[in-house]
Amino acid sequence: MKKIVLTALLAAASAALLPISASAQNIATVNGKAVPKSRADTLIQQVTRNGQQQRTPEMEAQVRDEVVLREIFMQEAEKRGIPASADYKAQMELARQSLLIRELFEDFGKKNPVTDAEAKAEYDKVKAQASGSEYRARHILVEKEEDAKTLIAQIKAGAKFEDLAKKSSKDTGSAENGGDLDWANANSYVPEFSQALTQLTKGQMTETPVKTQFGFHVIRLEDTREAQFPGFEEVKPQIQQRMAQQKLAKFRDELKDKAKTDYKFSR
Repeated sequence: MKKIVLTALLAAASAALLPISASAQNIATVNGKAVPKSRADTLIQQVTRNGQQQRTPEMEAQVRDEVVLREIFMQEAEKRGIPASADYKAQMELARQSLLIRELFEDFGKKNPVTDAEAKAEYDKVKAQASGSEYRARHILVEKEEDAKTLIAQIKAGAKFEDLAKKSSKDTGSAENGGDLDWANANSYVPEFSQALTQLTKGQMTETPVKTQFGFHVIRLEDTREAQFPGFEEVKPQIQQRMAQQKLAKFRDELKDKAKTDYKFSR
C-alpha cells in the first residue's frame, strides 16, 4: 500500500513540474504563443560572434526585450497576410542567399585559418623588402623655380629652414611641422625627389631646386638610419587578417572559375 501511495505522489509531483520546466525554456508568451529562450540565445551569439560586443546582463536584457517585441510584430504581420505577399517572398529569398553565402565564407575561414608559420613567412618577406636605409628630411615646395632659388639663398644667408617652410611651402601637411617629412624609405617618394635626397649627406641642403610633378622642392636631409620594422607579435594580427582576406578572395575566384555558366562577368 505504501509503495502505491509513493508512486502516486511522485507521478503527481512530476506532472506539477512539467509546466514549470517548459516555461523555463521560454522568455514569455505573446497572445498565447510561447517565445522560446533559444531565440534570445541565437541573437546573443550573433551580436557577440565577432567579439565586438561583450555579453553583459544589460545586453541580455535588451535582447530579451527585442525577441519579445519581434514576436509581437511578427504576429501582427502574419495577421495582415504579409508572408503571402510576393515582395515578402522575394526579400526572404535574398535574405536566405545572403545567409548561406555568409555561412559558406565563415566555414571556409574556420577550416582554412592563417597559421603562425604562414604569417611569419609573410612577415619575413615584407621585412626583407623594407630593409635598407630610412631618411628623415625636410622640404619646401613652391610653384616656381625662381621662388625656390630665392629660398635657397635666404637659407644660406641665415634664415631658418623651418620658418620658411611654414611660411612658403605648398605642402600644407609638412609645412606645419617646418617641412618635416618624418622617417621614410627613399622609394616612398617620386623618383626625382628620391634621387636628390639620397645624394645628400646629413645636414646638407640641395644647392638647386628639385623639379617634380608637384612643383619645385628645396630639400634638406636631417638624418639617416637603418630601416625600423615592428616586431612580429606586434603586427601579427594585421598580417593574419590581410592573409585571411587574400585566402577568401582566392577561394571566391576559384568557385567562380569552376562554375559552368554562360554568363560573362563584367570584371
